[in-house]
Amino acid sequence: MKRSSGVRLCATAAAGVLSLALITGCSDGGSGDGENGSAKALSAAELKDLVIAKGEVPGFKVEAVKGGIPDKSKVEAEDSRCDPLLRALTAIAPGEPAEQTSRMATEDKKDPTDDATSLDDLADGKFEEALNKSMDLDVTVVTLASYDGDGAEKALKSVSDAVRACSGGFTGEQDGEKGKFTKVAEEKSSGTGDASVAFTATNAGSDEGAMPLHGEVVRHGNTLATYSTVNIGAMMSKKPYTVSAPVVKAQAAKLK
Repeated sequence: MKRSSGVRLCATAAAGVLSLALITGCSDGGSGDGENGSAKALSAAELKDLVIAKGEVPGFKVEAVKGGIPDKSKVEAEDSRCDPLLRALTAIAPGEPAEQTSRMATEDKKDPTDDATSLDDLADGKFEEALNKSMDLDVTVVTLASYDGDGAEKALKSVSDAVRACSGGFTGEQDGEKGKFTKVAEEKSSGTGDASVAFTATNAGSDEGAMPLHGEVVRHGNTLATYSTVNIGAMMSKKPYTVSAPVVKAQAAKLK
């Protein structure tokens, strides 16, 4: 009896964690080109041409974001200084972009239950092990946003400032659901773009313990790429993971 389709549904449910980061538990690369004060934002059509698309990220399935990106007015931290950080974790573009668009990239791995032909094949704890492995994949939401003037620089700075201001943790909510992050740590960024900030926010978690969520915001001229990555399987097995490098690389290549 094949069980892969049902198991894989558990893995794709990881996308929901990105839009419900609360419930689940930097370095500035330059000062800009000096001309951003008069920069004009890209159009919606231009952004859609620039965001990653199907077949452009090796080893990943790229598609529309399941459920869409949350309304930023419904994602708020108790300390307003932490709003940009919390919103970046849910793939919401910081600041006030003129246009934005998003995609979801899910790591494409062979389901470990694909070769099982009966329940006996997955007896004695093997099913639980296979289930955990099936969820050990990165799900990254990418949001591209374009800004007028120096809006992109200011928006990136708001995230960088929030990472520092909220390092001791913070509480926030989405659609009335409250959650707590115990700490925020700056991480080494991908080094792409003109400037960037990368970070980990550790959720208070549940019986499974603390759960880290990873994000990065990269400026390419007056366009920001916001990346938010979760890996449920890695969280469950306490295995480290980061923002998906192949996704960042593919997106950065389209923005050059």
